[in-house]
Amino acid sequence: MTVSKQTFYLHLPANAANKYYCKTLNMNFKAFFEKNWHYLAIVASFIVIGFLYFSPILTGKDLPQMDNIHAQAMAHELEQYREQTGKDALWTNSMFGGMPAYQIKGATSHSIFLYLNRFLRLGLPYSTVALVFLYLLGFYVLLRSLKIETWISLAGAAAFAFASYNIIIIGAGHVTKAYAIAFMAPSLAGIILLYREKWWAGSLLTLLGLGMEVASNHPQISYYLALVIITLMISEFVFAIINKHLARYFKTSALVIGLGLLSVAPNITSLWTTYEYSKDTTRGGSELSVQGEKNKATGLDKDYALSWSYGLSEIGTILIPNFHGGSSSVGFDDESYTYSVLKKMGEPNPERITQYVAYWGDMPFTSGPVYFGAVFVFFFVLGLFVVENRSKWWILAATLLSVFLAFGKNWMGFTDLFFYYVPFYNKFRTVSMILVIANVLVVLMGSLALKAIYDGRAAKEDLKRYATISFAIVGGFSLIFAIMPGVFFDFKSVNDPANLPDWLKSAIYADREVALRADAFRSLVYSVLSFGIAWLLIDGKIRKNTFGVILIAIVIFDLWTVDKRYVNNEQFVSKRVTQNQFTPTQADQLILKDLDKDFRVLNLTRNPWSDAYTSYFHKSIGGYHGAKLSRYQDLIDRQLSRNNTKVLNMLNTKYYITANQNTGQTEVNINFEALGNAWFVNEVELVDNPDKEMDALTTFNPARTAVVDKRYKKLVDGLKTYDYYATDTGKIVLTKYAPDNLVYESTNTNEQLAVFSEIYYDKGWDVYVDGVQKEYLRANYVLRALRIPAGKHMIEWK
Repeated sequence: MTVSKQTFYLHLPANAANKYYCKTLNMNFKAFFEKNWHYLAIVASFIVIGFLYFSPILTGKDLPQMDNIHAQAMAHELEQYREQTGKDALWTNSMFGGMPAYQIKGATSHSIFLYLNRFLRLGLPYSTVALVFLYLLGFYVLLRSLKIETWISLAGAAAFAFASYNIIIIGAGHVTKAYAIAFMAPSLAGIILLYREKWWAGSLLTLLGLGMEVASNHPQISYYLALVIITLMISEFVFAIINKHLARYFKTSALVIGLGLLSVAPNITSLWTTYEYSKDTTRGGSELSVQGEKNKATGLDKDYALSWSYGLSEIGTILIPNFHGGSSSVGFDDESYTYSVLKKMGEPNPERITQYVAYWGDMPFTSGPVYFGAVFVFFFVLGLFVVENRSKWWILAATLLSVFLAFGKNWMGFTDLFFYYVPFYNKFRTVSMILVIANVLVVLMGSLALKAIYDGRAAKEDLKRYATISFAIVGGFSLIFAIMPGVFFDFKSVNDPANLPDWLKSAIYADREVALRADAFRSLVYSVLSFGIAWLLIDGKIRKNTFGVILIAIVIFDLWTVDKRYVNNEQFVSKRVTQNQFTPTQADQLILKDLDKDFRVLNLTRNPWSDAYTSYFHKSIGGYHGAKLSRYQDLIDRQLSRNNTKVLNMLNTKYYITANQNTGQTEVNINFEALGNAWFVNEVELVDNPDKEMDALTTFNPARTAVVDKRYKKLVDGLKTYDYYATDTGKIVLTKYAPDNLVYESTNTNEQLAVFSEIYYDKGWDVYVDGVQKEYLRANYVLRALRIPAGKHMIEWK
């Protein structure tokens, strides 16, 4: 007779049963720990490494990340509204006269993948340590899923996590981008496993990886991941034809697509609103003509999209970090030629100049180079000889695609092909960002090369020959630029100020050459070390575990020391400082005393079109956002940047903040001509197209005239023109203000067109007159307008 455990427990005394349970649990925990202790140790080491890099956090300090600061400013009105009402506003008036809030601070999401993301972060500091932890964990999972030995997987994870770009974006506060990058590796791991017929593990990793990737809400990085996946799928299709496995290929590909759709489903609301909104942003293109011809692309303006293009020679930074001067804000030290000559010429503050002249690449400015590490660049080249074809060719193809597209305007033939013909590519700017693909794949190829050595896939002599050739390529490149960089470069930059004296130019060029030489020699040393330990491993003179430990040490020391040039302990400040980033000036304090419900401010002490600070305190004419409404950008380019006061008046710009030229203090100037929240116009000027609508704003009188595109003709037909000097032109008063709910009371003798100083956006805003929904129109290129019958009425915008 057999007795179940449950029956056995029921017949034991209570104390005995409890003891038996406890003993069983202890045994199970002990067995689990003995089996998995090394995985727990690896996870713990990832946490420790993150805290070591950002060690000031342990002393209570914070890293002031600029994009996080901007995000706080942009979202301040929305945060206040949520605190007051418990609701999420879908519109904010704090930037660019008003814009949707979806990409600033969306409504609370209940996506399961966001909950999983939070779980994986283990409560670590969200914008620093947690990112390094997920970089390490995600890439480690990728390499282990490919059966790469543990020490090599740890080295590869470290190489990816501490590649300079991945750390620099943490310093800048590009947090959503960093999370999206972190989930690229596990997403690829799952898809590769599926094509290797590891169905359960592959399905789980694919679903979780892609789900958390999409939930990170950085469409540009997700788009780049999609390019990699497509490249992989094309490669697998070719090999399926060669190996006559097409049926299996189509089954696997269908599963990949199905899992991709499942990963998107919980995020569909945010994705759809982003897609819908993008059509009306600068990423959707402009209705205006450019030099008399219509824009050919429906995405971003091409010059704007390609501003941050990597120079053809600048790609050398993946091996030599100072190949083009590193960073725009990390300059030469006090031992440099530039510092010495400035001091000699009597410059009282030479740091003011030396800080900003080191970088001489093609981009307007940069926070640092894209450096992959000399160690894994060496092993990447070795991988071209020893990695199996099925993995090698898609990795190489996607890597080259990434590099070629990063050149942007410096290789227009290739760029135009994608910009005009590949769906959605022209929606993204900063094309150099696509090097994140190369970063993932260079380390992946290098890790597979090491796996090939470990597995002994080639004869020892062949491996030695391939290693020698790889060293000749990587080490030779470094040696050439360590010895004679002046043969290839004059160290001038298109971004250098034109008015620099010759003596200062000569010193700057000399320092740039010194920096390149030093880092080229540095990369040569790491190439020698990589070649040396690879040779010893191939020759059997060093144990695999010992090799792995040495490799990890070299990789971390190489990348860590470069990263610390750009994100280091000196940048950390006390939490009190980071929590008080926004201190109102005297001008801000004066404006905040105004009891009006709604008006706008133009801050001329900053660049209004890249200023989030003003949005923290006021409803700003300017702002800071990568996806502002296209119409408003047109207004900036054609009118506001030319200081058209008539347009500023129609936007209800009540205050200008300026700087006193003598004292430097901020001052407030009241604009008595601001037109208020809404007003009745006396006449409507119909125009044929958007170009004429924009041109009409140059000379019109917004208080009297509304400029309307003829597509809205039916909504203004029959309106009478009234004498400008009539004593009773009607009145509209704003009685209730919320970011996405505005209530007005109107009184007018005749039916007239009312213009509201609110930005037109027809995908969400509805208007009601006395509770009845009405159709509204656009006037003056960017504003809302509504036909209002005579009498007293309540107008509500929702």
